[in-house]
Amino acid sequence: MSKPTELPHLRRRERKVLVAATQFACDWNIDANIARAEALVRQAASQGAQVILLQELFETPYFCIEQDSRHLNLATSVADNRAIKHFQSVARELGVVLPISFFERDNRAFFNSVAILDADGRNLGVYRKAHIPNGPGYQEKNYFSLGDTGFKVWDTRFGRIGVGICWDQWFPECARAMALMGAELLFYPTAIGSEPPPALPVNSRDHWQRTQQGHAAANLTPVIVANRYGLERSLQNPEGLYIRFYGSSFIAEASGAKVAEAGAAEDAVLIAEFDLAALDEQRNNWFVFRDRRPELYGVLTTHDGHIRR
Repeated sequence: MSKPTELPHLRRRERKVLVAATQFACDWNIDANIARAEALVRQAASQGAQVILLQELFETPYFCIEQDSRHLNLATSVADNRAIKHFQSVARELGVVLPISFFERDNRAFFNSVAILDADGRNLGVYRKAHIPNGPGYQEKNYFSLGDTGFKVWDTRFGRIGVGICWDQWFPECARAMALMGAELLFYPTAIGSEPPPALPVNSRDHWQRTQQGHAAANLTPVIVANRYGLERSLQNPEGLYIRFYGSSFIAEASGAKVAEAGAAEDAVLIAEFDLAALDEQRNNWFVFRDRRPELYGVLTTHDGHIRR
């Protein structure tokens, strides 16, 4: 009796990738912040990480804590940004993918942006933050225009990735859009902490994590989140306006469970390995994309919940 023919499309494949999330505290020494970031990137790479996430706007403290137009002087073009130029050579040397968050200026417009550096140091493109918050301590509308790039994904050396920025991570539409575009991993650089005075003490850490764990579970796609930590004060009103960023960076696997988590006040490098081929097979067998009904979702494109015909 002849041996059954092994069909190529039935063979078990593997496409393993190691991802990392980092976290550290920032001050007003830009060179020192870039050096701290590089040290953590090198530590992650030494542990085998291939795609390494740094936190949101890591070149400086979170200047959006207050409204002060002088902070607009921090913005640069993509070509002139110090962190992008620095980490292009680091990415090339280490052979790693680095999403780099930065404050972008383009003519008269300002954006909260991320540049995707591939493992050869090339900048694959820029995503501009779509959802811009505005509230006590998070005065981003004073600095950033609404992002105009739309949600984006990139084919990197180690997989197809989607990247949102901080407030984007609270919106399931952002994660779902990137998943529909083929993202195999979702990354969110972040700057979030407890609400500042005069608000009542509110710590959204658990809610924040659960929301993103839900994105992972709903899309069967791992989520990697990097946050800063430490007490940061307003320059105008240092005693009356401050935020304690709560760290707690984490990585969630495709069912939403956390597989790595940092503490609330520590430098950290988190590592996790995922088999992208196995995850693709899992998504193909769970049918959350097959059974979608886009023709019923028109209400999602409205502000008030009313579909006008």
